[in-house]
Amino acid sequence: MIARAVVVHKVQRNWRKGEEQKMGRWDRVVDVVVVGQGIAGACAALEAHRAGAEVLVLERAGGGGGASALSEGIFYLGGGTAVQQACGYEDTAQNLYDFLRASTSHPDDIVVRSFAEGAREHFDWLEQQGVPFSRTAFPGKVVSVKTSDCLLTTGNEKIWPFNDMAQPVPRGHQARSDEVNGGLSAMRALLARCEAEGIETVCNAAVTDLETDADGRVVGVRVTLGGEQQRIGARRGVVVATGSFTNNCELVQQWLPFLSETSSPLGIPSNDGSGLRLAEQAGAALAAMDGVIATASIYPPENLIKGIVVNATGERFVAEDSYHGRLAAFIMEQPDQKAYLIVDSEIFAYPEIEAAKHVLIDGYETVAEMARGLGLPESALERTLDEYNRDAAQGEDTRFHKQSPWLKPLDQAPFAAFDISFDRSIYLYITLGGIDTDARSRVLDRSGRPIAGLYAAGACTAHIPRNGKEYASGLSLGPGSFFGRVAGREAAADSAARDATSQQEQARLADATLSP
Repeated sequence: MIARAVVVHKVQRNWRKGEEQKMGRWDRVVDVVVVGQGIAGACAALEAHRAGAEVLVLERAGGGGGASALSEGIFYLGGGTAVQQACGYEDTAQNLYDFLRASTSHPDDIVVRSFAEGAREHFDWLEQQGVPFSRTAFPGKVVSVKTSDCLLTTGNEKIWPFNDMAQPVPRGHQARSDEVNGGLSAMRALLARCEAEGIETVCNAAVTDLETDADGRVVGVRVTLGGEQQRIGARRGVVVATGSFTNNCELVQQWLPFLSETSSPLGIPSNDGSGLRLAEQAGAALAAMDGVIATASIYPPENLIKGIVVNATGERFVAEDSYHGRLAAFIMEQPDQKAYLIVDSEIFAYPEIEAAKHVLIDGYETVAEMARGLGLPESALERTLDEYNRDAAQGEDTRFHKQSPWLKPLDQAPFAAFDISFDRSIYLYITLGGIDTDARSRVLDRSGRPIAGLYAAGACTAHIPRNGKEYASGLSLGPGSFFGRVAGREAAADSAARDATSQQEQARLADATLSP
């Protein structure tokens, strides 16, 4: 028995040496390399480390956090989280799935269902890592809150037709902080946990290439450190978590030509699509590259939702109580991307999000005068307002099903109009397309097959919502952190599977060596 153990040890040592020789000459070899330390990368690193893998995080910037740290810290989660329960809302995984399946067009149902079924546990996990969430809800309609309230309605749950397909429940969980934005608060907690657990992170490390073996498996990376390039092997896998391509002008012009000159990207300079290029080196497919969420919300104040939005032909084209990203997506599609918010004296107010720069055009005593002032067909605008006012008086928007709390006849002159055109106001945007992945965060090739050793999560991957009409605030941080954890576990499990295979091979070789 002792002799066999000695032989197994010798075979194991020689086998590992041979494996690393086949992989090439490395400056260093670890189990899992995580590229990027935003929220997806931090979550991936924690889960891979806890599964027993030796993890190395390579962060291009001078410190972790990424664009996640600049966000409001809203996580779209549900299924009956502790916050939902504390605030008196009933939700189930099935209800969350029903809403996501009704409101988004993600082609892989398993991805949607796995997120819906895991969202409640994921909330608990985030809180266990120190991400702070209060147990209070904000009942109004807002983009984000500056209070300690956590639970918000941040999507299209309450609008038709989705409110017929799933029970409307608020699911935006905004991380709490008394000093900084919620995203920074969340990232501070996750980065502190990574540091406490001894997960090695190297900053100012620009990963330039992926390394693959003869079988096409991703086995490492090339990284520039201190002006020199090094090759770092990954015995088990590489997780790409590098963020969006929002700040890559070339890719934005290629895939999002409909963005106007006044559109402005949200993110950090390193959101330049570097992860997409890395994954494509290994044969990865990209998906939903024309997807974008833009926002220049007309609310707060909420009263402005009681107005109507018309296009250059004087017609309504969307329910005004839609999520602000959905409204923006419809405005993009209108003739010349023109849109006007029309209110009467009873609900007049200036939009409070000053960064949007929605301009008050003028006030008008009559609808005919307003039509002439806006350059709209007079009969069309009068017809639109007549129909809307008739519906509002009866409490039912027959054309777009705007909800009753936001219905009010616009009949109290004078009237006012704000220019909210896509080529006039400042619409902030983030990209939604990226690397194609499955429910196990495995990167898929152009035939839909997983690329061995390669995983991805976060904003560098194609989102569950594929365009702004489908988006809800928190559907970046929520799934990004969730599938980041999945990527870390899967990379570590890949390690275990390969170890099991290698151990079987080592035992076979040892038995052969001991055989007479």
